[in-house]
Amino acid sequence: MSKFKTSFHKFTHWEHWPSYMFYLPNIPYSFYLAVKARNPVFFTATNPAIKNSGNGMESKYETIQMIPEAYRPKTVLVKVNSNFDKTLKKIEESKIKLPLIAKPDIGFRGVLVQKIDSENKLKKYFESNPIDIIIQEFISYQKECGIFYYRFPNEKSGTITSITLKRFLTVEGNGIKTLSELIIEDKRAYLYFDILKKINEDNFESIPKKGEEITLTVIGNHSKGTEFIDGNHLINKKLTKVIDKISHQIEGWYYGRLDIKYESIEKLMNGQQLKILEINGIISEPTHIYDASKNSYFDAVKSIGKHWKIIYQIATNNHKNQNIVYTNTINFCKEIIALRKYAKKLNKLR
Repeated sequence: MSKFKTSFHKFTHWEHWPSYMFYLPNIPYSFYLAVKARNPVFFTATNPAIKNSGNGMESKYETIQMIPEAYRPKTVLVKVNSNFDKTLKKIEESKIKLPLIAKPDIGFRGVLVQKIDSENKLKKYFESNPIDIIIQEFISYQKECGIFYYRFPNEKSGTITSITLKRFLTVEGNGIKTLSELIIEDKRAYLYFDILKKINEDNFESIPKKGEEITLTVIGNHSKGTEFIDGNHLINKKLTKVIDKISHQIEGWYYGRLDIKYESIEKLMNGQQLKILEINGIISEPTHIYDASKNSYFDAVKSIGKHWKIIYQIATNNHKNQNIVYTNTINFCKEIIALRKYAKKLNKLR
């Protein structure tokens, strides 16, 4: 694999740029909003039900429990250094079967998220990652999307600003080449060669049959190769009513993205056969912006700025009319420092 070829492609295609490239241009505007709100951490009042409104410090387990039961995947929290046999029993009692999904209780951008299909691999995962972990049932629905939504606390109906359809990486076998060779030759998969090698280590040098489609990853994160497709053409009143209904059952959540697995678009529009994998708060993005075929870099930056304006409007509304207190600025800064240390730890474990 040519590291230069991979790096050059990512450098010349903005969808692969680091996240700070989309936020740096918006810093002056965020300062303006802070001055206008008369508080540097005004955004912490946006989602009262989530710690700091969901800026990455919140427990995924706690936010998952906010999801209405009908839409909530079976999930258990496993504290660091828990006894493995007791953990297995806990998983069994929760009726979670293999394969399952394991991920950090506090995490972001798909770091350390894995699909696990055996007890031995699960044990290895725990031993390799000495942090709080959540175990979640693997949802077999074939489709996944991210729906970005906001609603003002005093209003019955909200707004969907973004729908991102997710296309998982696949390659087709020809009966001659190994899986690793097929990945190298694929115009997108090769960019994630090292990640995909780890995910597919058991069959990396196997030869897929001719015409056999191999799904390389089922984790719907851009950082693991999943392609984000702009699905904003699907935004309509019917789907908005579905998300409104869910929103009203999640007290204190007004802004963010729902990551959803679903059976079909038709079922999704009717609020049927879907599961919400995660609720994300203010740190989440309208990920349709990463579809470079329909959006430019400047479109992406502009969209993030527009969403910061929405954060300001909801947060100040909550503060003035709902008496929601802003987080103490000094304490918030201390938690940001702690979060950065934790993020470094996660990156070392990956």
